[in-house]
Amino acid sequence: MNPTEVKMSRVMPCHSNHRQELSVTAAQMDRPTARLLWWSERHAGSPCVTASMDDIHFEHTISVGQVVNIKAKVNRAFNTSMEVGIQVSCEDLFSDRHWRVCHAYATFVTQRTNTGKKVILKPIVPQTQKEQVEYSVAAERRRVRMVHDDIIKDLLSHGSFQQADNSAVGNAVAAERTKVESVELVLPPHANHQVNTFGGQIMAWMVNVATIAASRLCQAHPTLRTIDMFTFRGPSQIGDRLLLRAIVNNAFKNSMEVGVRAEAYQEEGPNRHINSAFMTFEVLDDHGKPCTLPRIRPEPLEGERRFQEAIARKKIRLDRKYIISRTQGEAPLSVPWDPTNQVYLSYNNVSALKMLAAQNNWRLNSEKDKVRLYTLEQKSMLSFRVESEVDIPAHRAFSLLAEMSNRPSWDTHYRECEQIHQVDDDDFLYRVVTPSVSHGAVGSPTSSSQGEGILQDFILLASKRKPCGSGDPYVIALRSVSLPTHPPTEGYNRGEVLCAGFTILETKNNMSLISYYNQASPEVLPYISTDIAGLSSSFYHTFCSCSQYLTRNRQNVTSEEQTGQYQATNTDSPTCETEADALSVALHSTQL
Repeated sequence: MNPTEVKMSRVMPCHSNHRQELSVTAAQMDRPTARLLWWSERHAGSPCVTASMDDIHFEHTISVGQVVNIKAKVNRAFNTSMEVGIQVSCEDLFSDRHWRVCHAYATFVTQRTNTGKKVILKPIVPQTQKEQVEYSVAAERRRVRMVHDDIIKDLLSHGSFQQADNSAVGNAVAAERTKVESVELVLPPHANHQVNTFGGQIMAWMVNVATIAASRLCQAHPTLRTIDMFTFRGPSQIGDRLLLRAIVNNAFKNSMEVGVRAEAYQEEGPNRHINSAFMTFEVLDDHGKPCTLPRIRPEPLEGERRFQEAIARKKIRLDRKYIISRTQGEAPLSVPWDPTNQVYLSYNNVSALKMLAAQNNWRLNSEKDKVRLYTLEQKSMLSFRVESEVDIPAHRAFSLLAEMSNRPSWDTHYRECEQIHQVDDDDFLYRVVTPSVSHGAVGSPTSSSQGEGILQDFILLASKRKPCGSGDPYVIALRSVSLPTHPPTEGYNRGEVLCAGFTILETKNNMSLISYYNQASPEVLPYISTDIAGLSSSFYHTFCSCSQYLTRNRQNVTSEEQTGQYQATNTDSPTCETEADALSVALHSTQL
């Protein structure tokens, strides 16, 4: 068995609610991660603590008499932090049915030594295809965690939301009526071997007070649907009193957000802010459908701030659910781009390419002069991969290929490539114009550019990533987005790219293995179908042209690229800042 994996099967009728359903909270999810914590400490040679938990979406409920299966596994170890994936599923012993309840990611960090020195973790080596995918995408999830609080701030500063209506109708419930306050004493069964309170136990207490606050608004038994990403700000220990406060921040048509704050204190000394969390509840009717909820009337000032922030978090919640949580095949092709969902689109862009590259059932279709064309068929989706080894350092190839504006000089499938907007140092928006394939010769899309066929254009988000550790490739990911400023125009067919891009891996003797991937949408398929059928070799010629372009420009290395080369290979660099440091910087700025 993989030593980084823990499985538990538990039947918990004592945790059932009024509907005879089990509430799988972070308390149950924390138990297998606690076992992993012990393994982590042995692996690290130092104490480890739970730092954060990503969004938790509860997809299904569990009834009394069914079995809950909880599995936790270390996906990746960074410098001083590691990501643990937690899968909660359920099985009915009588019908032999199995279904997923929720999936979450927790982050553990190593504690510094008594002299203040960082403890660096040993890397995890993935063994299977699934482990390789999780290992690769973990770097993108880490990137999203580090900017989560900044996304909310930017959305509040630039967004336009409904204002709290203090003259609401008479049946609106005053927010102060939903306030709940509770105190819990931390006892030995609530703590681990370091005498720190289990993070899951704290969350279980927070869920309890949040449930009471939600029931005061709806005067019914609410059902927990989501817990937003949260970060533990500091430890709590045996003997602490935990002061838990909850209030309904906002009520939408069928759901409500409850904010909870946990503070720890001793008999003497100030209160210590341990954690803040935001939870979404629904009330279900007898048929399991969400009921309409009463409106909320926020308190002045602080209540209105919480009211507005709840709207921003709802928007972020939807972005994360429908852009990040869905698989690439379920997500719409051209998601509307705006600054508030940029981080999630970028994550989806890069993680989709990494998952496509990690597939192990690629079939070699053809090979010519060491340029190989692979295909992958998944249900109704056809993907292809073209790769070859090129005599150029990986960091230099990455710099050249990431400059999309130069692509028309070597790729005949690109007639124009205009940069629309530079989002940040790693993400760019482009408009690409390609020749028409509707009137040209079969298998020869470039020939139609001389005719009267209608040109195609694409609006692409290009996301580039340097390696976060040894063995990681450089990545340049492409996907379609839609922009209000660039709608489809007359004279062009608007095409869409589901997933495409390059991976660049350093090989021996300062050479690079360059791979180009594309999940063929209907607009892209005509360009490659004849190559796959063996009737033409246009992609071979394109790749040869790319190789020549790279080798011609091999020596023109700028000082910026030299710095990038160092950062890509040095895991202590700012680009791979430890999660513990990044979290500590962000902690002071979040309010409940």
